[in-house]
Amino acid sequence: MDKTWVVLPVAGVVLAACVTINIYFPAAAAEKAADKIIDEVWQMQKSGKPGTNPEAPHTTDTVKETK
Repeated sequence: MDKTWVVLPVAGVVLAACVTINIYFPAAAAEKAADKIIDEVWQMQKSGKPGTNPEAPHTTDTVKETK
């Protein structure tokens, strides 16, 4: 009876260790996003000022310090 209390938790840990979760990131979506970012950077460099693309997120927000 004492061996059962030891064997069952060990078997549970061994079984849990054998589980693998694979997460697949769509390569086409990543490539499309990278192309969009590269195009936005080139547009900013050509115009000479940031924020010329209305679809681009604003990244020049200031952080207020609180005391």
